[in-house]
Amino acid sequence: MCDEYPCKKYEGADLHDSFVTHKNQFRDIEKARNGISIYQAELDNKIQTLEELLTSYNDGRRKGFFCLAVNLLDLVEINSIMEQLKSEAMPNADVKEKAANAVGLFQAIADVKGIVLKLRK
Repeated sequence: MCDEYPCKKYEGADLHDSFVTHKNQFRDIEKARNGISIYQAELDNKIQTLEELLTSYNDGRRKGFFCLAVNLLDLVEINSIMEQLKSEAMPNADVKEKAANAVGLFQAIADVKGIVLKLRK
């Protein structure tokens, strides 16, 4: 047990990823420390969004991408993209076209924000 947080045990813990990203782990811990119910509501919203992306926009190759995007982007940005996807409904498009459209929207926001949507090794 450490007397202060973050302690030396956590030095560099956010520099590399495993099968999930660790990039925002300290920021997320601070969010939880500042109000667990608000943070839980944000997580619930992100979970619901991720489930929708995996159900409606995953062409079998986008699970990791969508997980990273939902984890690393702010909820306001994610919700904006989801609204755009719904307003641009592509009724005749197959799942590959829908996936490409969704990926393009997430990637564009990530590029503007300087966020890399790939795991760091």
